[in-house]
Amino acid sequence: MKKSLGASLAVGMAGLQFLAILLVVFSSYVTSERALIRHARDLLRDVGINTIEHSKGFLSPAQGAAELAAQLAQNRVIASHDTPVLEQLLFQQLKMAPQFAGLYYGREDGTFVMVMRSPDGRAEYRSKIISIENGKRRVELIWRDATFAEVGRQLDPTDTYDPRDRPWYVKACKERRTIWTDPYIFFSSQQPGITLAAPVLHENGRVRGAVGVDIEISMISEFLSRLNIGQHGRALIINHNGDVIAHPDASLIKTRSADGTLRFADIRELGDPIARAAFGPLALAGALPVQQETPSQFDYQGASYVSTIMPVISDKLPWTIAVYAPENDFTGVLKKNRTLNIWLAVLVAGLTGLIGLALADYIHRPVRAFAVRTALISQGELDPDAPLPRTYKELGRANDALVQQIVARRKTEREYGQTFNMSSRGMAQIQPDSGRFIRVNARICEMTGYSARDLTQMRLRDLFHPDDPTFVGAIFNTDDSDFAVNREIRCIRKDGSTIWITLNEILIRDEHGKPLHAVLTMDDITQNKRAETQILQLNRDLSHLARGKTMSQMAAGLAHELNQPLTAIAQNADTALLILNEQPDGPPPALHDLRTILAEIEGQSLRAGEIIRALRGFISKDEGGSTALDLAPLIEQTLRLVQAEATEARVGLQTLLDPDLPPVRGNRVQVAQVIVNLLRNAIEALAPDPAADRRVILRAARDGGMVRIAVEDTGPGIAPGINLFSQFETTKSDGMGLGLSICRSIVEANGGTLWHETLPGRGSRFLFTLPVHAHG
Repeated sequence: MKKSLGASLAVGMAGLQFLAILLVVFSSYVTSERALIRHARDLLRDVGINTIEHSKGFLSPAQGAAELAAQLAQNRVIASHDTPVLEQLLFQQLKMAPQFAGLYYGREDGTFVMVMRSPDGRAEYRSKIISIENGKRRVELIWRDATFAEVGRQLDPTDTYDPRDRPWYVKACKERRTIWTDPYIFFSSQQPGITLAAPVLHENGRVRGAVGVDIEISMISEFLSRLNIGQHGRALIINHNGDVIAHPDASLIKTRSADGTLRFADIRELGDPIARAAFGPLALAGALPVQQETPSQFDYQGASYVSTIMPVISDKLPWTIAVYAPENDFTGVLKKNRTLNIWLAVLVAGLTGLIGLALADYIHRPVRAFAVRTALISQGELDPDAPLPRTYKELGRANDALVQQIVARRKTEREYGQTFNMSSRGMAQIQPDSGRFIRVNARICEMTGYSARDLTQMRLRDLFHPDDPTFVGAIFNTDDSDFAVNREIRCIRKDGSTIWITLNEILIRDEHGKPLHAVLTMDDITQNKRAETQILQLNRDLSHLARGKTMSQMAAGLAHELNQPLTAIAQNADTALLILNEQPDGPPPALHDLRTILAEIEGQSLRAGEIIRALRGFISKDEGGSTALDLAPLIEQTLRLVQAEATEARVGLQTLLDPDLPPVRGNRVQVAQVIVNLLRNAIEALAPDPAADRRVILRAARDGGMVRIAVEDTGPGIAPGINLFSQFETTKSDGMGLGLSICRSIVEANGGTLWHETLPGRGSRFLFTLPVHAHG
């Protein structure tokens, strides 16, 4: 694409101004944004530390109360066995600690004292006392007001609670130290909480019982909801197992299990999608809790967020504080200011561009006049010797050089154009990338039948015969500077006829090696191709005649040579049979098999002589006589001839003959020869094939006025591209290509047809027909 000097000057001046302003704006924005992001991360870290300290401060009184109660009971400062006194002590501690949900003491004998905030609203507090007297268990519920006055009392015989089975009791007694349980949802209040327990020991170290404190931690969620983290930031607390135990929206942390009980929601199923996106992948990868403070950035629905994950609060409280906030809460104002500055930069650049355009027009005016003069000279509308208008000295020197180049180019183009148009060979220029014609001469139009206008709308490959490979276009982009094409190919003329051409093509490049166009020449060689084809056909015909004569001579010699030993075999077998039959009492029983064998030898020798005579007669154009044939015994005899070959090749032979098969009319020996040849072809096709199913099936059935005989095999089939019935074409390495051709000729001479069918899957089927013998 050509660029205007004036526009380039104007755009360049305005662009430099614009880029300078943008550089200042963006550098200021980047530094300010980084500072704000660092500030945001510091803020998130401070929120995490504040949440940790608040959680510790919230839970520390519980630990002190539990340990104090355990020490008082252990040192007998209070009578831990005195239930009324113990109940009153627990009541006073519960009343002083608003975050406590309940305090209780379980003894080693299964007795239990618990004071909790009443969940049913009947009174402010409720006590549960389990006592055992004379082996009988008694559970009593007592409701009290804020002054410890009794409001109500009732027995609960259905209660089966045993403190010794509870996890807090078992863990505290086992570890013999103050322990914290994992947070869970309290059954009575349906609020999130945690239990702290401490053991009470005898002087000898044996466990006397355990003191427990239930602490509702919903107040931590309330604390998180009051935190200001930007405008939309949030903090949450995640337990070491991935449960979210505190969130600004307390309703999100509870969910129901499959059995209907309440439990904490896992971070990966939390109803806060931003928190899931921020911290869910870490939980899925098993990276929670973290060992050190871990800041990060992430995107959610096109918005960018910053987040921080703090290490666990302590070994006793393996909770992780996680905080996130949108970056826009900290950098939004900065981005708005950046947008305003960009618009100011655009305005300044536009004003300076207008000024630059006027200045560029003044500078560019002589250049424009020079360009107009050059175009007129190039088009021949202005004499190169015409006086040059006032311009720059550099343009004057350029004008002199340009005029010389134009004159030389015109001379070259005129000479090339005359050669191109008057050439006796077809010539054309084509585009290197698409193969489209750019320019053609009259000879190409004459050869193809298209006009020059038609060809300039076409590509070179559009002329090629569809069966010939397309090679022009893609290979023109080769880096080989000596690229050329020289080949023979078929073309389709406009009238649909096909011609042969020789195509010579070279690629023209510029000084940088980039392809400019391809120059090709074409010559019509259709007459030469026809002459070559005729000569080739004549050579084939001569070769065929020579082979036919050789075969006739070979067949005649073989028949002459073989008839004498076959006649001797037949006569000897007949003489042996005569000797056996002249025995006065007939041949002995032991020689019956010998008699059968001699009869078979005589019959087969006679039949061999008939086959040789028939083959000799066929080669010598002697059609022989046609008679009525019974196919069933003929097929049986042919199977005997190929049985040895089939056994050696491990091929099974099978016949499927119509029981009502009518007699056919034909030459018995010739029909037998066709069947033998087809069977041997099938056996030879299966011999090298490793298939487990190696079978040849011979079928015969009536088909109207014809009998159809089929030979099927389970071999690999016929390769595509083989013309099976052409003379001297064969798929065998040692074959002559005459078998199927002779078989087709024999079948047709006997009034039938021979053809091939491909079976689905594997195998081939050869079929031929013979006419049914007409009685008359």
